[in-house]
Amino acid sequence: MFGLDNWIAGLSSGTSFAVVLLVAVLLGLRHATDPDHMAAVTTLITSGKERATRSAARLGAWWGLGHALTLVLFGIPILVAGRYLPERVDQGAETAVGALIAFLAIRLLVRWRHGYFDLHAHPHPEQQHRHAVRTPAGAFGIGLVHGMGGSAGIGVLLLAAIPSETVAVASLVVLAFFTAVSMTIVTSGFGWTLSLRPVAGAVAASIPAIGLASLAFGLWYSAAAWNVIPYPF
Repeated sequence: MFGLDNWIAGLSSGTSFAVVLLVAVLLGLRHATDPDHMAAVTTLITSGKERATRSAARLGAWWGLGHALTLVLFGIPILVAGRYLPERVDQGAETAVGALIAFLAIRLLVRWRHGYFDLHAHPHPEQQHRHAVRTPAGAFGIGLVHGMGGSAGIGVLLLAAIPSETVAVASLVVLAFFTAVSMTIVTSGFGWTLSLRPVAGAVAASIPAIGLASLAFGLWYSAAAWNVIPYPF
């Protein structure tokens, strides 16, 4: 995705403040579709029986707010100081993102193994309470980790395209906000799609495949952070 990001960021070179902010909006809206974000949101939404649009949008909004907060907190010092995160810190952050995706995948598989997604099963007492990961606080925490993992790459793009610190910081805030908006839209779309009766049955049958694919992606993402294997996105 960095090739597309570089192309979008390049549109702001030598142009007006309004155009720079528009580029930040486009980067923010596109950022939510990064593969690591899609893997996380897929396991997050499918891990519960309540997949209505409103419920998914609420989780997406908190996820986006957490991401935006970390993005701003990490990004502003990078822009103001003109320095990037140390490579080891960046690698550690990306490893944490991969580990989080793997954790969500394992959690999804465990719940499937215990019959949580059986459409004909009777509810068990342990299924009556809200699971921490699908609460606003849980989604916010997931967003915090994801924002930490992606802030270095976004900071590089903004520094390369925007010479003014003031404009760069304003663009970062705009980018963070519209990333949160995009995450809310993406999760709402997932929730609406998964709540459709024909889709819900297919998703329930596909839970093992979704979990295993997300687990493999999380491990791949973590390994790629240390250049063990290539990551083309």
